[in-house]
Amino acid sequence: MTGLIIFLGIFVVLIVWGIHIRNTIVRYFNATKRAWAEVANFERQKVKTLEALEDTLSKYTVFEKSTLEQVTALRQQIMNLNVNDTDIAKLQQIEKLNTDLMRSLNVVVENYPELKADTLYSKMMDDIQEQNENVGAAITIFNRNVELFNNHIQIFPNNLVNTMTLAKKAIRPFRDQVIDRNFDYKPNF
Repeated sequence: MTGLIIFLGIFVVLIVWGIHIRNTIVRYFNATKRAWAEVANFERQKVKTLEALEDTLSKYTVFEKSTLEQVTALRQQIMNLNVNDTDIAKLQQIEKLNTDLMRSLNVVVENYPELKADTLYSKMMDDIQEQNENVGAAITIFNRNVELFNNHIQIFPNNLVNTMTLAKKAIRPFRDQVIDRNFDYKPNF
């Protein structure tokens, strides 16, 4: 009889432990989804500024049509970013467009010095810089959540609980491919 009670006690502890692991995986997955939504939301906050920037640049960009097209393309890409689907490739494309746009805007300012003196333009550039910093911070938080989630579903025995109950797959963290290409150091993982 005591053996049965011990067996049932161990069985109950294992079940409770398995439920705890499963719930923790769900919690980390939801935190990762929330972090992704914050990245997408910060990207979308740029849209208002980019729309105003389009109007301002249209005055100055008779010869700089490509810059205006880049602003429009970036705004459209941000609007197409899906909050519910973690699409790292799309975010990498948006960040590349953003970098290209910032380079083009510097060229426009050099060609139109009066644009630099325009207070509206200056405010928009400050807003875009702040939004870029917010996106960078949100990406950092997203990557931390991805690391926690991936670690949690890959370590033993959590991987067994995940396989039997949720079958969640590892999430790919965001990596800036442009920076990776230009960075000489590569760790030997």
